[in-house]
Amino acid sequence: MADRKNGMVQAYGYPNNAGTSQIVSRAVAAAAANSHHSSRGKSGRNSKRYSVSAFYSMAAEQDNEVEDELAQAQRSLRDLKSKISGQSKKNFVLERDVRYLDSRIALLIQNRIALDEQNEMASHLEEHGVENSDSFPDDRRMQLYATLCRLVSLSEIDTLLQTVMFTLYGNQYESREEHLLLTMFQNVLAAQFETSTEFGSLLRANTPVSRMMTTYTRRGPGQAYLKSILSDKIKKLVEDQELNLEINPLKVYEQMVEKIESEKGFLPPDLPRSVTPEVAAENESVQKIIQPRLKKLIEIAESFLTTIISSTASVPYGIRWICKQIRSLTKRKSPDASEYSICSMIGGFFFLRFINPAIVTPRAYMLLETAPGNAPRRTLTLVAKMLQNLANRPSYAKESYMLPTNPFVEKNKQRINKFLNELCEVGDFYETLEMDQYMALSKKDIDINITLNEIYSTHTLIHRHLDIIAPKEKDHLRILVNDLAPAPSQVSRKENTTIDLPLFSRWEIPIQDLTTALMSENNITQNDILYMETKAIYVQLIRSLPHLASGPLDLDYIAETAATTKDPQLVRKGIKVKDMLRELEDAGVIDHRDHYKLLVEEITQELAHLGNLKEKVRQESESLEGVYKTILDHNNYLKSQLESYKAYLQNVRIQSGGEKTTKNSVGIGVEVEGGKPRKAPKGPPKGPFKFSHNHLEKDGVITESTVPENRRPNIFFSITSPLPGTFIIAMHFKGRDKPILEMDLKLDDLLEKQQDNVELLDLEYVRLNMVNRPDRRNDNTQLRAFSASQNILNRADGSSKFEFGSTSVICSVSGPMDVQIRDEKLDEATIEVVVRPAKGVSTTKEKLMENILRTAFEPVILGGMLPRTLVQIVIQITKDDGAILAASVNAITLALLDAGIPMKHMAAAITAMIDSKTNDLILDPTAIELENAKSVHTFAFDNVNTKPFVLLSDSEGLFSEEQYFSCHDLCFEAVEKVQGFLRVAVESKKEKEQQQTVGH
Repeated sequence: MADRKNGMVQAYGYPNNAGTSQIVSRAVAAAAANSHHSSRGKSGRNSKRYSVSAFYSMAAEQDNEVEDELAQAQRSLRDLKSKISGQSKKNFVLERDVRYLDSRIALLIQNRIALDEQNEMASHLEEHGVENSDSFPDDRRMQLYATLCRLVSLSEIDTLLQTVMFTLYGNQYESREEHLLLTMFQNVLAAQFETSTEFGSLLRANTPVSRMMTTYTRRGPGQAYLKSILSDKIKKLVEDQELNLEINPLKVYEQMVEKIESEKGFLPPDLPRSVTPEVAAENESVQKIIQPRLKKLIEIAESFLTTIISSTASVPYGIRWICKQIRSLTKRKSPDASEYSICSMIGGFFFLRFINPAIVTPRAYMLLETAPGNAPRRTLTLVAKMLQNLANRPSYAKESYMLPTNPFVEKNKQRINKFLNELCEVGDFYETLEMDQYMALSKKDIDINITLNEIYSTHTLIHRHLDIIAPKEKDHLRILVNDLAPAPSQVSRKENTTIDLPLFSRWEIPIQDLTTALMSENNITQNDILYMETKAIYVQLIRSLPHLASGPLDLDYIAETAATTKDPQLVRKGIKVKDMLRELEDAGVIDHRDHYKLLVEEITQELAHLGNLKEKVRQESESLEGVYKTILDHNNYLKSQLESYKAYLQNVRIQSGGEKTTKNSVGIGVEVEGGKPRKAPKGPPKGPFKFSHNHLEKDGVITESTVPENRRPNIFFSITSPLPGTFIIAMHFKGRDKPILEMDLKLDDLLEKQQDNVELLDLEYVRLNMVNRPDRRNDNTQLRAFSASQNILNRADGSSKFEFGSTSVICSVSGPMDVQIRDEKLDEATIEVVVRPAKGVSTTKEKLMENILRTAFEPVILGGMLPRTLVQIVIQITKDDGAILAASVNAITLALLDAGIPMKHMAAAITAMIDSKTNDLILDPTAIELENAKSVHTFAFDNVNTKPFVLLSDSEGLFSEEQYFSCHDLCFEAVEKVQGFLRVAVESKKEKEQQQTVGH
């Protein structure tokens, strides 16, 4: 007995019958393997037996042979968790489909918006100052550039996330899958930190890694946490639809003016309708409105913050563990980083990716059943901004109206840092994961629910990047991929069936051999196993016959009772446990004289543990029932939103397709009261429009063709539009009824290709050019990128360089200086313009340009201030790729400003042309486009927006009066961009000069 008590710890059972022997094997195997880690903190046999106990306890909790209340509750809980995981995956797919349709609708709407409407929208949507962004890529292009540096493209991210988050590791409440997923996160985060060159942009940019993290927070546990802490607060806030807490002075001023005008019918003279943000902020009435709002807003933010901070223990383990990894990786990346910087990184994930999106869009996160009104939504946005400023170093350069909330940030800075650090105080799961892995070794029913397309896309990705993820010939992954044929292509949605895929490994070690080896290695004896088997069977018997636990446990009586029941399984266990009890007593492990005291104590402890477990299971089930209902409700909402988007998309296609609408017409899917929803129109199709192969090839539409030369005369193409926004392109061979090939395209498909700069449409035998303009501009009203610089020549009084795309000119200004007597003017300056070509000597073309430019700038320059002097302007053309006259005007303006020559106006010029074939108006044409010009028009305007003055109008070619004014209007709309760019260039030069002066 002494040996038994000294060498045996409180082990929680160990069955050895047909149904439970595998639990014993994997418990021993896992404990032995785990001892390599866990025994570092303990010593000798105790640590090994503790591991066996822990593993067996995990196995006992999952005993499937017992049908008591605990087993039934556990089964119900597992089913509920499985439903939540499956429904979460369905919601993710629906959200992805909604985003896809949303992007298609946006492309179609953008295609309909005119240039002036775009400018008007931009001025209303942007609260900050105008930035010179012409030389910078747009957001979409920046994302694409960033993605080039990663293995997976943005188009593959959603599919990959769906497969990883909701299929491979889709059981969100199963510890092994959760821990494996977190291990993957650790590797991804480590790679992100290692490759990042800018500390400040880590985890904040919209990268595949950040999208992975955001998707992880949308899983069941994260959603349940958000609902528990934020739902009530947000509901209470949105109840008051009239609560307006806007603190942006400009918006407050606009609302105030609108209210006064509606009440009085007019505006007082001292209240202009439009003012600058600075003027609005200085208005006393605005300040009085903002002051109580600010106080209330800070109270609400404090309330949200207190609720979040008090919920540390409720934050899902996985999210806290990711925070811990961010802190660790940040310290490793920047050992000298301050605590504030480290907490800022943690907050960048916890608040920016987890908390704030739920506050700003509560309906999308299932916190509200309906979208909040405008005023509550704005309040929620401001609260989210304040919380984000707490987590990050606040910058008020772009949102100066948030500056008054800074006391809230300063007051709670230490508080939030403490909270973010506490989030990171969680244990690691590596030993638990190892337990889970070995527990799974003997499971023969591990499988995943996966679609064919998920299998094929994963196979494709692995095959594409095999040299990186499995570089060695003997890597198991490489061997498997080499054994497989190339991945099949994606199947249609109808064929994309779901299958149950059993998981196994060809390199798996048989569990029996593993158990034997590890038992030998760790000195676990047969008596140890026999003891735990005996205890396990007794626990099963008592759970099956609960009345036996009503008094002190009598092991002999329990075994006898089981052996005499009518249940064959209990009879076998009762007889077997009698023999096992006798063997243990013969071995001196237990003694009947003390009524098997040690064994009885351990059985009692195990039963108490399982009793507590039943209550925990019940509480968890109640909590998850609410989560499941919310997820189902969100699923129904997404389905209705998807149907609405489909109808809306078709309506936008119809409008973009040019179908005329009447006053009483309604869209598809829209139901009029007392009527029925409108269906898609079935009017006569437009077309077919036929084009020969030679015709399209001559016009440059066909760029590549594999059709043999002798067959091309018999090839023609037809384009039909059966529905607005839908196009069918067919390739025919003369004499055949059926087309050789057909392609169905939607207008939004074409617009997406256009936005992605896809130049060619592949029709298998031919490739069609999809780009509207030679320099890859997508629109006839789009300007080329322009750039400018000043003070580039040392010997000139003023100089500049201006570029329209590839068109480039350099301008130098000399003067005011002495003028020859024959050219002298008594009351004003003499203006001289010289134009030098890129190559060779000046021709009539350059002489004509000199005359046009001199005539344009003589009234612009305040020559009366410089009498009897000469101002010499020299234009050096470095490259002429169209619009050279407009580029010269813009260069002269900058050079005159650089020289300090006084001017009445700041001239800016634009060129437009009319195409001889299509009569289309083309803005800022290139040299290639000018070859097909029917007429060319260059206009220069002053910088006064109201009643602008035409400083230059030069036209050549054949055109009507209507065409002339159309070109004038087009250039006037576009010249504002050039004027703004010139102003920015001048101001930038002034700032540099001031900095240099201060430096001296």
